[in-house]
Amino acid sequence: MPLPSPDDLRDATCVACPGQSLPLGAFDVADRPGPAIPYSPVHGHRVSAGTGTPTCVHPYRVGIPPAPYASSGLPLPAADTPAPPVRELDLDLPADPTLLEAWLVAVLRAAPPAALSRALRQAEARALERFRPADVTAALRRALHG
Repeated sequence: MPLPSPDDLRDATCVACPGQSLPLGAFDVADRPGPAIPYSPVHGHRVSAGTGTPTCVHPYRVGIPPAPYASSGLPLPAADTPAPPVRELDLDLPADPTLLEAWLVAVLRAAPPAALSRALRQAEARALERFRPADVTAALRRALHG
């Protein structure tokens, strides 16, 4: 599978991802979101609090394994490297509504094709137990846009 093109990258990544504006290799990829990689309104994407390096926190969305590509100058993986799979921890409903879109994408990518409709209904119902309907609707629209 070839590495994602810039257009594919923009469609696959969330609004807080440096992949929205930077090419692969110009940002690091971390294994998950956390307080060490906050969203920076100044930069328009997440950055590592330690290095200031733009950082994607959803490897399964950006399509390459976690690594310090930009901060350490690591080369991108070979084009035939499989995209990282959705992990079990990606399927935990987040506490932060800004992570809801990524959670929805993970749930849908992990669902078998025949169960996609049911997975979407169940994810929406679970999200509505924790988040305001407006937040759930907005996340659903972003997740289902591509």
